[in-house]
Amino acid sequence: MGTATASKITSDIKDAKLAPGGKKRIMWADRDMPVLAAIRARFEKDKPLAGLRMSACLHVTAETANLARTLKAGGAELLLIASNPLSTQDDVAASLVHDFGIAVCAIHGEDNDTYYKHVASALEFEPHVTMDDGADLVSSMVFVALNRLDDVHARVREWASKMSPADRAKAFANVIGSMEETTTGVIRLRAMEKDGVLKFPVIAVNDAKTKHMFDNRYGTGQSTIDGIIRATNQLLAGRKLVVAGYGWCGKGVANRARGLGAQVYVTEVDPIAALEAAMDGFAVVPMADAAKFGDVFVTVTGNKHVVARDHFLAMKDGAVVANSGHFDVELDLVSLKAESASVTPDIRRQVEEYKLKNGKSIFVIGQGRLVNLAAAEGHPASVMDMSFATQALTTEYCIKNKGKLTNTVHDVPTEVEDYIARTKLASMGIAIDNLTKDQIAYLSGWEHGT
Repeated sequence: MGTATASKITSDIKDAKLAPGGKKRIMWADRDMPVLAAIRARFEKDKPLAGLRMSACLHVTAETANLARTLKAGGAELLLIASNPLSTQDDVAASLVHDFGIAVCAIHGEDNDTYYKHVASALEFEPHVTMDDGADLVSSMVFVALNRLDDVHARVREWASKMSPADRAKAFANVIGSMEETTTGVIRLRAMEKDGVLKFPVIAVNDAKTKHMFDNRYGTGQSTIDGIIRATNQLLAGRKLVVAGYGWCGKGVANRARGLGAQVYVTEVDPIAALEAAMDGFAVVPMADAAKFGDVFVTVTGNKHVVARDHFLAMKDGAVVANSGHFDVELDLVSLKAESASVTPDIRRQVEEYKLKNGKSIFVIGQGRLVNLAAAEGHPASVMDMSFATQALTTEYCIKNKGKLTNTVHDVPTEVEDYIARTKLASMGIAIDNLTKDQIAYLSGWEHGT
């Protein structure tokens, strides 16, 4: 393969004229991302990513734009593509290209063919480092390297077919590492590791405390509720809201909904998570029961068909269904469509009405895709500040440890977590105590008893 550069990759965006509005949005978000700004200032000086080509498959939002600016400041040559067809903010994409000189291939509402055309562009870029939100980029790389072209989309297959099997096998030999942003992606990557097909080290950014405890809980919690309200303009107070999954995202959604006065029910398959939800004061019920009385349903599990055919058929007329997990498969929309006499798009913006053959209507928000990005603006900048600071610093960590990390999924180093938490606290004007020497000795010893 020939070496690709950003200058040779043609950006694919909706409209360059949208750039002025996108820049305003980017700079507004930047005001609430002080940790990332501090890293960007150091990167601008030290250039720790100099000479690197990076392909990033992320949600193209104002917050992501500030991560892209930081990576470029560190010396990286970056290509950014969308990780979800409905999450791209077209004005932000335009501004990144025309105001900041960063290559972007992302269009809001792009079809599956265009999505994978952009994935193929990210592979053609021959990256040294990748970033993923859902592992579509890495999984495509693995399939190509394994010569399993029947398992990739036609657009990726078309690109890979230009190489010999031997060249495909070594196509990504120069990849130093990858960062994974979301729970779904980490699940897929750990499965790759188990099967022995992971070709390079991956840092599980999603599993960092400074990510999932804040981004997943507070970010997903607020932005999911924001998306439901924007799409429906319904009052949640007094409504029965069902949250499928009580991981960090589910905890956030359930607590934000309760704060707005909703009667919140939780469905779970994990007995520990179910017990935690019950002791947090939520009613825990099977989905088959919840389907009969719920007004609003939100899935946040990372699994498929959590709301299935029989659940849809049991729902009351006018039930609202949304998904805040990474992929749209959490809702069995194929079965829902098969049970529908008609489907009316845009009954409201980003709301589809499925008119069932039994006469009842089910309203699906954002085509079953991430409701917080399809129907709202995603997580607030202040929480993405920590997640994207983690992305930037773990990229630097990968480069510094080139050749030393095994081809497995790695945790974020403790020193990265501590730096981000302390810097975030300082930006909020919050001071904490430090251990004394005596306290450190006590915690590290065993001699002291009763």
